[in-house]
Amino acid sequence: MTRYLLILIAGLLLGAVGTAYFLGMPRARSLPGVPLKPPDPNALTTGTVTVTIDEKFFASLLGTIFQKLGPPQLKLSQLQPQTPWQPAAFEAQCDNVVVLNSEGDNVKTRVQFAGGKIIAPLAFTGSYRILTQCIQFKGTARATVDLSYDQSKQTVFGRLNIEEVILAGTSSLVSGLVTAFVRKTIDERLNPFEVLRVSQLALSLPIQATGGTLKAQVKDVRAEVQEGALKMYLIYDFNAERNTG
Repeated sequence: MTRYLLILIAGLLLGAVGTAYFLGMPRARSLPGVPLKPPDPNALTTGTVTVTIDEKFFASLLGTIFQKLGPPQLKLSQLQPQTPWQPAAFEAQCDNVVVLNSEGDNVKTRVQFAGGKIIAPLAFTGSYRILTQCIQFKGTARATVDLSYDQSKQTVFGRLNIEEVILAGTSSLVSGLVTAFVRKTIDERLNPFEVLRVSQLALSLPIQATGGTLKAQVKDVRAEVQEGALKMYLIYDFNAERNTG
């Protein structure tokens, strides 16, 4: 029993050290601004605009991307140490990339709004070079999305959090490294991402009868996840200026 326990501990340590060596230590990519809070009835005034996005919108959006542009390819920018003894053909075939597919293993890449969360099932394939071996892999992942609002940039940002990775047909000896590679690649290449630029929704309306201009800028954004839809509440701050010319 002691022998098997030592082998298990050694395997865990080897996996951790190998992941740090080949991929580097993980770095948390924090969201800009502040996390979106649920709507406060006392804060929602007549100066609030509601934007509703449902699952059908994202289904059409992702469908167009996959059909018209092809599967997104995410390549890790900081790769493992170069190995000069490997031929160029090997390097070309094993390009350290995660490819997001429309579906795979009975999982469809999509966006869901359920249980008060934004959920994103993902299907992927890819290749990962480990020393002299090229590991071809495929699998699925389950992710959730956090939202934040940066008032200085007038932008709502999102962050994809990979909660689970399931690999198909990958050896248990390298599954830990491949899983870490998938997590790091998606985090590095996608996070954070822009969800909505509210600066494009700012108002500047000349009021000729008063000789001035009415201006409105989004000062806060709240969000509420409903079943099948996301509601965002844009709270405006109004101001007015008289024309000096």
